Amino acid sequence: MENILKEIISNKSITAALLAWFFSQSIKVVRDILKEKKIDLKLLLSSGGVVSSHCAAVSALVVLIGKNFGWTSPLFAISAIFASIVISDASGIRQEAGKQAEIINKIIEDLYQKKGIKIERLREFLGHSAMEVFWGVLLGVLTGIFI
Repeated sequence: MENILKEIISNKSITAALLAWFFSQSIKVVRDILKEKKIDLKLLLSSGGVVSSHCAAVSALVVLIGKNFGWTSPLFAISAIFASIVISDASGIRQEAGKQAEIINKIIEDLYQKKGIKIERLREFLGHSAMEVFWGVLLGVLTGIFI
Protein backbone atom coordinates (compact mmCIF):
# COMPACT_ATOMS: atom_id res chain seq x y z
CA MET A 1 0.00 0.00 0.00
CA GLU A 2 2.85 2.39 0.89
CA ASN A 3 4.47 1.70 -2.48
CA ILE A 4 1.23 2.49 -4.34
CA LEU A 5 0.90 5.80 -2.48
CA LYS A 6 4.50 6.73 -3.37
CA GLU A 7 3.83 5.94 -7.03
CA ILE A 8 0.68 8.08 -7.07
CA ILE A 9 2.45 11.00 -5.37
CA SER A 10 5.35 10.81 -7.84
CA ASN A 11 3.04 10.66 -10.90
CA LYS A 12 3.86 13.79 -12.90
CA SER A 13 0.54 13.73 -14.74
CA ILE A 14 -1.37 13.94 -11.47
CA THR A 15 1.04 16.59 -10.18
CA ALA A 16 0.56 18.72 -13.31
CA ALA A 17 -3.24 18.47 -13.14
CA LEU A 18 -3.32 19.33 -9.43
CA LEU A 19 -0.90 22.24 -9.87
CA ALA A 20 -2.94 23.65 -12.76
CA TRP A 21 -6.09 23.31 -10.65
CA PHE A 22 -4.39 25.00 -7.67
CA PHE A 23 -2.98 27.85 -9.80
CA SER A 24 -6.36 28.55 -11.37
CA GLN A 25 -8.19 28.50 -8.03
CA SER A 26 -5.50 30.78 -6.54
CA ILE A 27 -6.02 33.26 -9.37
CA LYS A 28 -9.69 33.47 -8.31
CA VAL A 29 -8.66 34.32 -4.74
CA VAL A 30 -6.13 36.96 -5.87
CA ARG A 31 -8.63 38.56 -8.27
CA ASP A 32 -11.21 38.72 -5.47
CA ILE A 33 -8.66 40.28 -3.09
CA LEU A 34 -7.88 42.98 -5.66
CA LYS A 35 -11.55 43.58 -6.47
CA GLU A 36 -13.25 43.23 -3.07
CA LYS A 37 -10.28 44.12 -0.82
CA LYS A 38 -10.88 41.03 1.33
CA ILE A 39 -9.69 37.42 1.43
CA ASP A 40 -12.26 34.74 0.65
CA LEU A 41 -10.57 31.34 0.87
CA LYS A 42 -13.87 29.61 -0.02
CA LEU A 43 -12.99 30.56 -3.61
CA LEU A 44 -10.25 27.91 -3.51
CA LEU A 45 -13.00 25.29 -3.70
CA SER A 46 -15.57 27.18 -5.78
CA SER A 47 -16.60 26.47 -9.35
CA GLY A 48 -17.12 29.02 -12.09
CA GLY A 49 -15.23 32.20 -12.83
CA VAL A 50 -11.81 32.95 -14.27
CA VAL A 51 -9.76 30.73 -14.60
CA SER A 52 -11.57 27.45 -15.26
CA SER A 53 -9.82 25.00 -12.95
CA HIS A 54 -11.54 22.06 -14.65
CA CYS A 55 -10.14 23.08 -18.02
CA ALA A 56 -6.72 23.84 -16.57
CA ALA A 57 -6.46 20.45 -14.86
CA VAL A 58 -7.52 18.34 -17.85
CA SER A 59 -5.37 20.38 -20.25
CA ALA A 60 -2.29 19.87 -18.07
CA LEU A 61 -3.10 16.16 -17.88
CA VAL A 62 -3.42 15.88 -21.67
CA VAL A 63 -0.12 17.68 -22.31
CA LEU A 64 1.79 15.55 -19.79
CA ILE A 65 0.36 12.32 -21.16
CA GLY A 66 1.18 13.40 -24.71
CA LYS A 67 4.74 14.32 -23.72
CA ASN A 68 5.36 11.15 -21.70
CA PHE A 69 3.53 8.49 -23.69
CA GLY A 70 3.45 9.95 -27.18
CA TRP A 71 0.93 12.01 -29.09
CA THR A 72 -0.31 8.90 -30.91
CA SER A 73 -0.67 6.69 -27.82
CA PRO A 74 -4.03 5.32 -26.70
CA LEU A 75 -3.50 7.05 -23.33
CA PHE A 76 -3.23 10.42 -25.07
CA ALA A 77 -6.39 9.68 -27.08
CA ILE A 78 -8.32 8.74 -23.93
CA SER A 79 -7.16 11.83 -22.07
CA ALA A 80 -7.91 14.12 -25.04
CA ILE A 81 -11.47 12.78 -25.33
CA PHE A 82 -11.91 13.08 -21.57
CA ALA A 83 -10.63 16.68 -21.68
CA SER A 84 -12.95 17.61 -24.54
CA ILE A 85 -15.94 16.34 -22.55
CA VAL A 86 -14.89 18.28 -19.44
CA ILE A 87 -14.26 21.46 -21.46
CA SER A 88 -17.59 21.13 -23.25
CA ASP A 89 -19.37 20.63 -19.93
CA ALA A 90 -17.60 23.61 -18.35
CA SER A 91 -18.60 25.98 -21.12
CA GLY A 92 -21.95 24.67 -22.24
CA ILE A 93 -24.01 22.44 -20.01
CA ARG A 94 -23.10 24.10 -16.71
CA GLN A 95 -23.75 27.54 -18.21
CA GLU A 96 -27.26 26.46 -19.17
CA ALA A 97 -27.80 25.05 -15.66
CA GLY A 98 -26.83 28.49 -14.34
CA LYS A 99 -29.47 30.14 -16.53
CA GLN A 100 -32.06 27.72 -15.17
CA ALA A 101 -30.99 28.51 -11.60
CA GLU A 102 -31.42 32.22 -12.32
CA ILE A 103 -34.99 31.70 -13.55
CA ILE A 104 -35.85 29.41 -10.63
CA ASN A 105 -34.46 32.01 -8.21
CA LYS A 106 -36.76 34.64 -9.76
CA ILE A 107 -39.72 32.29 -9.26
CA ILE A 108 -38.66 31.69 -5.64
CA GLU A 109 -38.39 35.44 -5.00
CA ASP A 110 -41.86 35.94 -6.44
CA LEU A 111 -43.31 33.14 -4.29
CA TYR A 112 -41.53 34.42 -1.19
CA GLN A 113 -42.75 37.99 -1.64
CA LYS A 114 -46.36 36.92 -2.15
CA LYS A 115 -46.73 33.92 0.16
CA GLY A 116 -43.94 34.11 2.73
CA ILE A 117 -42.21 30.92 1.56
CA LYS A 118 -38.59 30.69 2.80
CA ILE A 119 -36.48 28.88 0.21
CA GLU A 120 -32.71 29.08 -0.23
CA ARG A 121 -31.48 30.63 -3.48
CA LEU A 122 -29.74 28.38 -5.99
CA ARG A 123 -26.23 29.17 -7.17
CA GLU A 124 -26.62 30.73 -10.61
CA PHE A 125 -23.05 30.88 -11.83
CA LEU A 126 -22.05 27.28 -12.48
CA GLY A 127 -20.39 27.30 -15.87
CA HIS A 128 -17.73 29.24 -17.71
CA SER A 129 -17.67 31.69 -20.57
CA ALA A 130 -15.60 30.84 -23.64
CA MET A 131 -12.86 33.19 -22.42
CA GLU A 132 -12.75 31.56 -18.98
CA VAL A 133 -12.43 28.16 -20.64
CA PHE A 134 -9.69 29.49 -22.95
CA TRP A 135 -7.63 30.80 -20.00
CA GLY A 136 -8.12 27.53 -18.15
CA VAL A 137 -6.93 25.49 -21.12
CA LEU A 138 -3.96 27.83 -21.65
CA LEU A 139 -2.95 27.63 -17.99
CA GLY A 140 -3.23 23.84 -18.11
CA VAL A 141 -1.19 23.53 -21.29
CA LEU A 142 1.54 25.78 -19.90
CA THR A 143 1.62 23.84 -16.62
CA GLY A 144 1.87 20.58 -18.56
CA ILE A 145 4.72 21.92 -20.68
CA PHE A 146 6.74 23.09 -17.69
CA ILE A 147 6.27 20.01 -15.46
